Amino acid sequence: MEYLMTELQDVWILEPKVFGDSRGYFMEAYKQADFESHIGRVNFIQDNESKSSYGVLRGLHYQRGEYSQAKLVRVIKGRVLDVAVDLRKSSPTFGRHIAVELSEDNHRQFFIPRGFAHGFLVLSDEAIFSYKVDNPYAPQSECSIRFDDPTLNIQWPIAAEDMNLSPKDKCGVDFTDAVLFD
Repeated sequence: MEYLMTELQDVWILEPKVFGDSRGYFMEAYKQADFESHIGRVNFIQDNESKSSYGVLRGLHYQRGEYSQAKLVRVIKGRVLDVAVDLRKSSPTFGRHIAVELSEDNHRQFFIPRGFAHGFLVLSDEAIFSYKVDNPYAPQSECSIRFDDPTLNIQWPIAAEDMNLSPKDKCGVDFTDAVLFD
C-alpha cells in the first residue's frame, strides 16, 4: 500500500498494490499495522456500505463533539468524486477542501480524520461505496453543510439541477453557520 499525504493536514490517499491477471485481481484493502505506521492508531468499529445511482450526492455530512468520526472510504463498484472539508478552526488548512476520484478501477482509498465534513457525488451509472468508521452513527450529533456553499466553492462535475439529493442534504447549512471543531 502506498500512503500519499494530501495538501490537507491529516488527510491521506491510500493506493493499494493490485496484483492482476486473466483471472481477476487481488489486493490488501486494509492492514492495521501498516495503516498505524503511516497514519496512526484509529480504532475502526464498523464497516458501512451504500449503493447509489448516477448524480446522487451524499453530504456534506459530519458528526460533532464526542461522536465525531474518522472514515476510511473506498468505491467497490463505479466511480465517485469524494470530498473532505476541514472544519477544525485550529488547523492550518481550516475551511479548505480536497476532492479525489475514487473508483473500482483505481482502487484508491481516502482517509478522512475526525473534524471534517465529508460527501461524495456518483459519476457512474451506479456506485457501491464502502467505508470504515471509528464511532457509531449518532443522529443527535449529525450536521450537514450545503453541497453548493459559496464559501467552499466546491467544483462538482455535474450540474446541481442534475443531482439527486435527499431532503436532509437539500437543507444543509452554510459553512459560515456550521458548528465547527476547535
